Amino acid sequence: MEKALKLLIFLVVIAGISCLRTSRENTRQTAEESDSGSMTDDSLMTLVQYRTFQYFRDGAEPVSGMARERYHVDGIYPDDDMNVVTSGGTGFGVMAILVGIERGFISREEGYQQLRKIVSFLQSADRFHGAWSHWIYGETGKVKPFSQKDNGADIVETAYLIQGLLAVREYFKDGSAQEKALADDIDKLWREVEWSWFTKGGEDVIYWHWSPDYGWEMNHQVRGYNECLILYILAASSPTYPVKPEVYHNGWARSGDIRTNSGQFGYTLNLKHNGAEEYGGPLFWAHYSYLGLDPRNLKDQYADYWQENVNHTLINWKWCSENPKGFKGYSDKCWGLTASYSVGFYSAHAPGEKNDLGVISPTAALSSMPYTPEHSLNAMKHFYNNLGDKIWGKYGFYDAFSEHNDWYPQKYLAIDQGPVVVMIENYRTAFLWDLFMSCPEIRQGLNLLGFLSQLEKE
Repeated sequence: MEKALKLLIFLVVIAGISCLRTSRENTRQTAEESDSGSMTDDSLMTLVQYRTFQYFRDGAEPVSGMARERYHVDGIYPDDDMNVVTSGGTGFGVMAILVGIERGFISREEGYQQLRKIVSFLQSADRFHGAWSHWIYGETGKVKPFSQKDNGADIVETAYLIQGLLAVREYFKDGSAQEKALADDIDKLWREVEWSWFTKGGEDVIYWHWSPDYGWEMNHQVRGYNECLILYILAASSPTYPVKPEVYHNGWARSGDIRTNSGQFGYTLNLKHNGAEEYGGPLFWAHYSYLGLDPRNLKDQYADYWQENVNHTLINWKWCSENPKGFKGYSDKCWGLTASYSVGFYSAHAPGEKNDLGVISPTAALSSMPYTPEHSLNAMKHFYNNLGDKIWGKYGFYDAFSEHNDWYPQKYLAIDQGPVVVMIENYRTAFLWDLFMSCPEIRQGLNLLGFLSQLEKE
């Protein structure tokens, strides 16, 4: 009886009918391993997307509609920041909302209304040369400092937000009058970001932060390779405040010094992953820039970005499979090291003696679905069927866990939930890749920087 009920609920999820919204708390109870045959891989992916999408729907900050930085089931938050929203995480979240519309989790009108609320909030929130801060108070639109001197513009988080908003623009630009108006408002926000300002007076590199009180004192140059490729693509693509190609080649690519010939386990890396050349660093580097930017056949003079991301992911999977540090629970089906909550609060988990702390972050494997579908699906089924409610809650899989330390915090982070929804969808339909890459400015910017992409080949 229990098994039949579960199967019925899964079919309801797939159909996306409205009654699911009132039954979402009962969508799934503990899954026994013997029930693993009751769902297809496709059904499980839909269920995971649906639950995770709810972080950005039911879990959204109510005034702004934006994505909360974090959600803790126990209601205990550092610095009482439950209603602090995140610009980058919202960029991921608006893409998840589009997936929700397409999958029937919500209606097009419901999705539009939330996106309208978000864009209206962003129009009035604090901005600095067109860029938003990392954290914003959801009730007021005022900056919440990320640190003392990081109380102004964060151009990297702004890039993640704009990546998502451009996908929304493309989705609604040919719609109803109100949808076209939303697309126009997004276009205006995009045009108001002064990307060239962040070259600090014309240097051949982009600086991450600017503060109205501390100026450039953070002094953090954005150089590759890491999670920030999308920043340079957007900056070169801007119709109003573009950076020169030299900023990309001399700054991000370090005048060619970004190249290397490294890797592990027989998987080659052709880019110097900052501070993690052999192993490729935490896996979010293969996710954040590529939620909209399509890595398939994306190449420039420095790398084949699809192969780079595949090999980066396979190194991560192989490290966990071999488990050289002997952590309990690691296997070829229980893998995924990336930045997330950690036993010591937060850490950029990655392969290697120093950065592997025995903490698995489900987003790492699940958001890698386009690169390693077999390994990622195996991880998804293991997480769901074998670990069950230890790591599964109302917004999908919790942020991180450690079997080795018997540590299962019931916490979520926006920047880890968003890529799960988006990258699973890109694996299934290439939906967000197709939307973002349809932006004419992006195609122009890629050509300007010397990229060859799937769109140019077509």
